[in-house]
Amino acid sequence: MIEVGRVHELVRYPVKSMAGIAIESAWLGWHGFDGDRRYAFRRVGDESGFPWLSASRLPELVLYRPERRDEGMELLPSHVYTPAGARLELRSPELQKEIAGLCGVHVELMRLKHGVFDEASVSVIGLGTIAGIGRAAGVDLDRRRFRANIVLETHSSATFVEDGWVGGVLVFGDREPLPAVSVTKRDERCAMINFHPDTAEQDGRVLKTVVRMNENQAGVYGTVVRPGTIRVGQAVNFLPDALR
Repeated sequence: MIEVGRVHELVRYPVKSMAGIAIESAWLGWHGFDGDRRYAFRRVGDESGFPWLSASRLPELVLYRPERRDEGMELLPSHVYTPAGARLELRSPELQKEIAGLCGVHVELMRLKHGVFDEASVSVIGLGTIAGIGRAAGVDLDRRRFRANIVLETHSSATFVEDGWVGGVLVFGDREPLPAVSVTKRDERCAMINFHPDTAEQDGRVLKTVVRMNENQAGVYGTVVRPGTIRVGQAVNFLPDALR
């Protein structure tokens, strides 16, 4: 195994496209972090095959902040703070009406047992990649734009170092059982990374830079091959070949 860095930050996103919750540790199960992307608003009547309301369609979603609470084995939100500062129940008609009014279509809240993911249940990016994109774009980038579950402080400061991990496995920590993620593909980016997480203001330079520098790829996706608890500060090792 080759040590590639350490865990800098872990983030759970309870409601798809809403703000994330930074955490010190998390159970990494077969379907990603417990409580991650377990809720999403569905556009009623949408038959596109992807009915979930995302910030690509409604940038203001990133300004809504779920409040977590314990519920069984998962950490799920009960309330949401709106951009105006109101605290509404997640399942309330008031929140549903507010979001429907913003996006102009009827919506309903859905809870998905295994989460709502675009490509895979785990996303990883390094601070070096974020910094490199920011330098090239001329923007001081907040790492929250990239909405990764796992942010690494890699030993290499190279931009897009994660690309070399595709096909291998990332192993976390030094005590058994060691949680492990098979790196399956690069993370193809969308307009989400253009939105400032505190204002929802759009800066098109960010996505354009990722397109120009790395074929619109930044960070990687993975699937869990060995569950376990992952913690901020843990060492991260790379296995070039998938676990047998």
